[in-house]
Amino acid sequence: MTRARRAALLGLMGSSAPSRSGQADTREALDMPPPAPDLDQRDGPRDECGVFGIYAPGHDVSRLAYFALYALQHRGQESAGIAAAERDGSIMAVRELGLVSQVFDEQKLRALGGELAIGHVRYSTTGATSFENAQPVHRSGRRELALGHNGNLINAVELHAELGELGVGFRSTSDSEIIAALLASHDGDSLRTAAIDVLPRLKGAFSVVAMSKDGVVAFRDPAGLRPLVLGQLGDRYCVASESCALDIIGARLLRDVRPGEVVSLTERGITSDQAVESEREAFCVFEYIYFARPDSRIGGTVLQVARSRMGEILAREAPVDADVVIPVPDSGNSAARGYARASGIPLDDGFVKNRYVARTFIQPGQELRQRGLRLKFNPLPEVVAGKRLVVVDDSIVRGNTTRKIVQMLRDAGAAEVHMRISAPPIKHPCHYGIDMSTREEMIAHGRTVEQVAQEMGADSLHYLSLPGVYEAIGQRREAHCDACFSGEYPLAGTGEANGKFALEAERALARAY
Repeated sequence: MTRARRAALLGLMGSSAPSRSGQADTREALDMPPPAPDLDQRDGPRDECGVFGIYAPGHDVSRLAYFALYALQHRGQESAGIAAAERDGSIMAVRELGLVSQVFDEQKLRALGGELAIGHVRYSTTGATSFENAQPVHRSGRRELALGHNGNLINAVELHAELGELGVGFRSTSDSEIIAALLASHDGDSLRTAAIDVLPRLKGAFSVVAMSKDGVVAFRDPAGLRPLVLGQLGDRYCVASESCALDIIGARLLRDVRPGEVVSLTERGITSDQAVESEREAFCVFEYIYFARPDSRIGGTVLQVARSRMGEILAREAPVDADVVIPVPDSGNSAARGYARASGIPLDDGFVKNRYVARTFIQPGQELRQRGLRLKFNPLPEVVAGKRLVVVDDSIVRGNTTRKIVQMLRDAGAAEVHMRISAPPIKHPCHYGIDMSTREEMIAHGRTVEQVAQEMGADSLHYLSLPGVYEAIGQRREAHCDACFSGEYPLAGTGEANGKFALEAERALARAY
């Protein structure tokens, strides 16, 4: 594609994801599929993706992949998939929209027998929610492979155009298929060789698992923005986005896959190649705060412990006279326990949460939509009535949910509502694999904390400071990315990153020409 066409594309899509009001118009103009129904009433950052890979002859690898994905379900609920193969055999992939438990049954798992497998759960951060964009991606070229990817390429449009000019076709509008196409068409003698050569061409955030008939390959971007860990199951090996996926299958956590490292799992065991030396590590600090499961380990720390420390520090930074501490379940549970412990204020459950609301594909209808958040949270007047409340949550993005929570508590008789958030104000979009809305949609953008509190209808509001976050996790800021809070993006060229639906626009523009 010419520079002029790409300029037209960027002019149409903007340098970041379009605002909600503009998305419908853009989609209609480009003949894009409509967005999936938003069944999750919470307005926090959208989850990203989870990946898993295993080479383990003698084990039921597809069943192990299923349970690993089940443990990683929190990282993405739009689609799920598993690809498996016998060694020296063809690859079979099953992928579909829906949760892991909805996509797979015994019959499908039995059909996916083999010695090696990879799996993926997805929330779309590049490309629309559609079957074509579900993963693992399955491609054939010089080699047959399947691939799963967590992250975002900030040079996706450029690579897509470059491959298009070479006659490479695409079935999806996901940047993950771009990586798969580069690996499948590479003339190296193995998937490992291809990965070592392709990795330096990719810009952005990526933790990738891929498989050919010979084995599984996994690699991370040179900054290590997205997580990826290596585990051992008996005398065989596996990789996953988080250690909780290893726990559920009985594997032992060995270490993180290093930034810029390519790990190969084959009959010979593990092979490690440092394809790119890391100039500046930038692991996403939001994994500690929000994304990873509380029982996962990052940097040697169980996240439930780190999140509880965030609550303790928040109590130190923002004390308040109150009668009871209540969490917004489940996101605020750990920090609320820490806040209560440090402040001496009793902890109680002010809400009952319906844990199945995100598991239905039936739309509630207008009558029930007016009930709004009560589909997910129901306040307990017996706990909150007449009380001065400290309400703890882990983040506020647009503020819609928090505003409704405050109002529900007032309607239930709360005397005062003091919001405490175990993260700094989110003011900047993420271009590295997290869907956080646009800057203009973020309630903290251009407002003081006092103004946000007024917008929420809260008696007071306090966010955990950025130094408080790093104190809680016991890590150096220099080795992390906190751009969503600070606006300091660690990768060059991030400001020109393409929006979520840029590849849909690329495809539509190509058809127009």
